[in-house]
Amino acid sequence: MAFVDDTKAYIGTADGARVEDYFALLKPRVMSLVVFTAIIGLLLAPGGINPVIGVIAILCIALGAGGSGALNMWYDSDIDAVMSRTRNRPIPGGRVSRGEALAFGLICSGFSVGILGLATNFVAAGLLAFTIFFYAVVYTMWLKRSTPQNIVIGGAAGAFPPMVGWAAVTGDITLPSIVLFAIIFLWTPPHFWALALYKQGDYGAAGIPMLPNVKGEPATKLQILLYSVVLVATSLLPFAIGMSAWLYAVVAAGLGAGFLYLAWRLFRSGEGVPMKKQARALFTYSLSYLFVIFLALMVDHTGQMLGWLQ
Repeated sequence: MAFVDDTKAYIGTADGARVEDYFALLKPRVMSLVVFTAIIGLLLAPGGINPVIGVIAILCIALGAGGSGALNMWYDSDIDAVMSRTRNRPIPGGRVSRGEALAFGLICSGFSVGILGLATNFVAAGLLAFTIFFYAVVYTMWLKRSTPQNIVIGGAAGAFPPMVGWAAVTGDITLPSIVLFAIIFLWTPPHFWALALYKQGDYGAAGIPMLPNVKGEPATKLQILLYSVVLVATSLLPFAIGMSAWLYAVVAAGLGAGFLYLAWRLFRSGEGVPMKKQARALFTYSLSYLFVIFLALMVDHTGQMLGWLQ
């Protein structure tokens, strides 16, 4: 079977599919969010950075995120094969072998950390290395299959990129970068638990102990609501600590109200199709929420620098 899989992979090389498969190993959708939040962290950091070095730093962060994604797909290829949304990924689809994915992930990860350290500083490189380790080892190999709190703890991996971007400029970790981390960290549980509510069958078939499968729907909906409240409160911290002006505060408050409304509707929903509909609505909204929150921070910061906002 391994020979057949490798043959399919090499057949893909002839018609160009293999390049696309390796790109898919990088988890480009996840990478895009990582890159975006890292850019915001880099641009908000005091002191500024040479544009060329800044681009190199972002490329390294993107490559590191992609490398950890490839390592995740290598380790999780067995469960990816039984979940509807992942069964066509390169490894379970037979287009890339597990060995190739492992080598690809390790090379991308090592290269990204080394170049970031040489281009910027070793605080940023160390943070990137820890992020990759946390996602590939702590989350993927340990937490994901062992505890319903996998997303809560593992969410730290996705919250580090703005800190890495910040550290690439400043060489340290300060309160504003920790606030950026906290926003993403608290956003992760309601975002993924909403997904898990309407994908319970997939997670159950794969044997992943997601909260809805272990504790049930009522407990999950309550946790989503509670985390949403803390998330919205935390999202106002940039204004409270003087990191942003009124523009961001207004946007964060408005988006937060929408988030809480959808979380409340989900909490009050029944079972079956109505619940899944509300869960999907919150999941979809949460994607736009995080993007707009960080975009508002950037616009607010630019407005302050140009003297438009006080």
